[in-house]
Amino acid sequence: MNSNLDKLHPYPFEKLAELTRDIQPEPSLEAISLGIGEPKHPAPALVMDAVRNNLAGLSNYPTTKGLLSLRQAIADWATQRFGLKAQSLDPEQHILPVNGTREAIFAFTQALINPSAEALVVSPNPFYQIYEGAAYLAGAKPWYLNCTRENGFIPDYDAVPAAVWENCQLLFVCSPGNPTGAVHDAATLKKLIALSDQYDFVLASDECYSEIYLDEAHPPTGLLEVCAEIGRDDYRNCVVFHSLSKRSNLPGMRSGFIAGDAALIGPFLKYRTYHGCSMPVQHQVASTAAWQDEAHVIDNRNLYREKFTAVIDILAPVMDVTQPPASFYLWAPTPIDDESFTRGLLQSQNLTVLPGRYLSREVDGLLPGANYVRMALVATVDECVEAATRIRRYVESL
Repeated sequence: MNSNLDKLHPYPFEKLAELTRDIQPEPSLEAISLGIGEPKHPAPALVMDAVRNNLAGLSNYPTTKGLLSLRQAIADWATQRFGLKAQSLDPEQHILPVNGTREAIFAFTQALINPSAEALVVSPNPFYQIYEGAAYLAGAKPWYLNCTRENGFIPDYDAVPAAVWENCQLLFVCSPGNPTGAVHDAATLKKLIALSDQYDFVLASDECYSEIYLDEAHPPTGLLEVCAEIGRDDYRNCVVFHSLSKRSNLPGMRSGFIAGDAALIGPFLKYRTYHGCSMPVQHQVASTAAWQDEAHVIDNRNLYREKFTAVIDILAPVMDVTQPPASFYLWAPTPIDDESFTRGLLQSQNLTVLPGRYLSREVDGLLPGANYVRMALVATVDECVEAATRIRRYVESL
């Protein structure tokens, strides 16, 4: 087997299962999970109807490139959402549908990296674990940029040594961030584009949470949006990843896209004709319907705002919690170490959260996820209120 497999850490939820294996939760309380970021809001009816009405697609092999109608819908959505120059995002050259961004992020890294002892993939810390695993299995090393409260959970890119940029082949940006919800502003993204030009690395922006945000008038800035602002209409060395999992409550449909530099999308398409699974035709038609509708997305945001407001009102007297600008995660510091907090909360309140240390790696003596927990506010409003009430009761008992 590939020796790089030995470098992979157990997935966070494997660690969580091991941590809580011996716990007997309080039986009088119904289980509530805020551990996994799996949206529980209803799937849009228009999407479900599109799947049902296009089941004849089961009789056809889907193409890797996907239906032009889907790629056009994605281009239209992204152009409108991010203020791109008309026709600059060509559905024939700049867009590729994928089976969820997890698969695409991993596969893109394999296609891009030229393996060597010096090759680096730079990522935030804490981070989505696929960045790390993709780097190792592509024959590169991950380089972690600590995201702490002191730097607003945005990496200090100015502190990165030149030698790191010189060996960097791929920089992952996660904005809005998982688990922190922090958002990169346009000035920071411009800085990263300039660094990409100077050191010739690819800038990959994971924007899966871009459509879940607090201020309806100020959605998170996207990488392609900044490219358009500076006249970089070829999107050179820039790609973005988007998904319907969070935006449209469709984690089980496995539908997303990668878009950006045609010089990267073309070779990646070639790679995926060998490696990647094509999206089923009925899911492509349903995805087209989802990208063409904003009403359900607005309703979705309103539900998350309601939950954040209620949960923070309950927790603020006992925990140092603030609402993030985007995403559906509450990244909360714990009064005791995060693993003990997670175990005690499950045992006494039958409530699951994820220890922050499982989402980060120690760098220069600092483990930035330690003594935090990630709470995914994906359950119903009533369940989230109940969860917050239980968490407060547990904190007050410590």
